Amino acid sequence: MSGCGKKNVTPTSVPKTTKSAKAGLQFPVGRVHRLLKRGNYAERIGAGAPVYLAAVLEYLTAEILELSGNAARENKKSRIGPRHIQLAVRNDEELNKLFKGGSSRPDWLIFFFILSLIHCLCHQNSH
Repeated sequence: MSGCGKKNVTPTSVPKTTKSAKAGLQFPVGRVHRLLKRGNYAERIGAGAPVYLAAVLEYLTAEILELSGNAARENKKSRIGPRHIQLAVRNDEELNKLFKGGSSRPDWLIFFFILSLIHCLCHQNSH
């Protein structure tokens, strides 16, 4: 313990890569993991679960955005509105089946869910 070692050595800064970047996703894997842990869905959450869930959410969002963009273009609009999202979901057989779900929840709740996913994606890209 004579202190003969190097002093004031700064470690080489390795750029941090996010879990989303490692998985090749736009949706925030770390945030999904945090929300899964805080949601009390299970005592333990595996490392692959938030990656898979973020990938599914990203895929659904991209699919809905693509179809609603096509619906907006058909209506000669440059912006996607709630009506375009509704047309996209209702005209696609699989998305319609997914969002029906058998319960009688109002349509605005579905669109709020979709818009919150889009909002999450936009804020994640801006940071």
